[in-house]
Amino acid sequence: MSQPANDDSLTNQEIPEDLALEVRRLAHDLSNALEIIVQTSYLLSMADLKEPASDWLKMLDSGVTKALDLNLQLREYIKKHAAK
Repeated sequence: MSQPANDDSLTNQEIPEDLALEVRRLAHDLSNALEIIVQTSYLLSMADLKEPASDWLKMLDSGVTKALDLNLQLREYIKKHAAK
């Protein structure tokens, strides 16, 4: 059974420019979609939500924060590892 590549080997690999451009485009589109969710979440937070809706909003905010962080990590990774 083959072993997974260790993180060091993946961290140092260069991404071909055509692939980096496509992933950048997808990350940008993801950012736009997340912005809609962030704004909707903000507007919902202005409403006087009762439980369980207020709990659902907290879950939504937590998921959005994680998605935004992951998208930022993806963009930073591509920027650092794209072919120059």
